Amino acid sequence: MDAPSHRRLLRCEMATLNSEFRMLTSVAVCKGGRMSVTKIQIAPVMIEQVEERLLDAIVDGTLAPGARLTQDGVATLFGISRQPVSHALQALKRRGLVVEHGKRGLAVAPLDAQRIRDLYQVRAALDGITAELAAAHVRAGTAHRRDLEAARDALTRGSAAEARRQRDVRVLIDHDVGFHLALQVLSGNAAIGEVMAAHWPHFRRSMRLVFDDADEPARVWNEHAAILDAVLAGDAATAADLARAHALRAGERTAARWEAQIQRAS
Repeated sequence: MDAPSHRRLLRCEMATLNSEFRMLTSVAVCKGGRMSVTKIQIAPVMIEQVEERLLDAIVDGTLAPGARLTQDGVATLFGISRQPVSHALQALKRRGLVVEHGKRGLAVAPLDAQRIRDLYQVRAALDGITAELAAAHVRAGTAHRRDLEAARDALTRGSAAEARRQRDVRVLIDHDVGFHLALQVLSGNAAIGEVMAAHWPHFRRSMRLVFDDADEPARVWNEHAAILDAVLAGDAATAADLARAHALRAGERTAARWEAQIQRAS
């Protein structure tokens, strides 16, 4: 979906939410024959909707790194009042996707090459543990069949998309993330998924940098296939080594791509 269509869809969805919000923010109460209005809190679902729409726009690049965000601007775009926008922006700030900009201003968090490398170092450790645990479950015969099938299916879907020369970056990223989520489930350690959930938006932002490279999807899915082969063979040490190396290489390629973009722009 192109940016203008995306914005029109957002305005439509948020206009509906806004009408619901207006109904929720004031309640008529009869006191002694007189009608009064009692204010109630903002509907949490509306704040979540605004946050998710902004998050999607940040992750897919519609809102570029460094783009200024004002309550009035976002409220106008979505056709809603400023109050839920304020709450949503603060939530994104807590998640590190929005930062302060000037006096009382906010902006989309910039991308930073060293920060990208730092995040991928953490991910390498977690991906290594994930693959090691998944392989150990396979070797011990304790892996659930449905989880094994889900991991195979994730690899098949991603590899098929790459073979078709799929160039929708969002689709490519969805397949990539889906593969790693399937391995996390196969590992049997729910805490890994809980920790990673907070970081996926940051990874998805940066992954766009490398998936624009025509050669990247094939390289990624070859590495995924090798990781899964080791997992299904029950070879925990090899699976862990491959998963760590995969994450570290991805981090370095992503950071280098961002540095190159910055250099070209300067």
